[in-house]
Amino acid sequence: MSSEVTAIKYIWAGVFVVVLFWSGIHPADRATWWLEVFPALLGAVVLWGTYRTFRLTPLVYTLILMHCIVLMIGGHYTYAEVPFFDGWLGSERNNYDKLGHFFQGFVPALIAREILVRKRAVNGRWWLRLFVVSVVLAISAFYELIEWWVALVSREAADAFLGTQGYVWDTQSDMALALLGAICAVVLLSRAQDRQIRRLAAGSG
Repeated sequence: MSSEVTAIKYIWAGVFVVVLFWSGIHPADRATWWLEVFPALLGAVVLWGTYRTFRLTPLVYTLILMHCIVLMIGGHYTYAEVPFFDGWLGSERNNYDKLGHFFQGFVPALIAREILVRKRAVNGRWWLRLFVVSVVLAISAFYELIEWWVALVSREAADAFLGTQGYVWDTQSDMALALLGAICAVVLLSRAQDRQIRRLAAGSG
């Protein structure tokens, strides 16, 4: 099993590096690329640093990689210019940023849930669900504050980073999508995550 885990680890790292390298080749806006890709880079460093002391489930590692890829694609094109997302769901705007905010809720929800479950920090299923959703909303709100701070510092960088595209309810819809992502994650994947947590605790990966 250790060889299988090692192989998966290197595949994860390989995919991350390849997409990161592609993303950094002639991005639409270099400043925006750094702003969008930095969370993925920070996340990779944290995962590397905690792998031996607090290894996560394969499910969560896979979803984190998917979220990183979403961030790096957005960094390459800017969220308002990602191909194939113009006019999505009948909208006149590019909605790739909404996909990004859905992931911003979906993936952190399972990260928070795994930490809370394994640390036995919350008693009761409904309290666990409430705490997970609250953590996601706090992260989403903090990210919106970061976007505001970027706008105050640099209007030019903020236009590409925020990706509001003239939508007055952008902040509220971003947080709503993160909330929806968190709820979907908890409803759809809690049982699968619990099974993997039990396997991890038993030492079978």
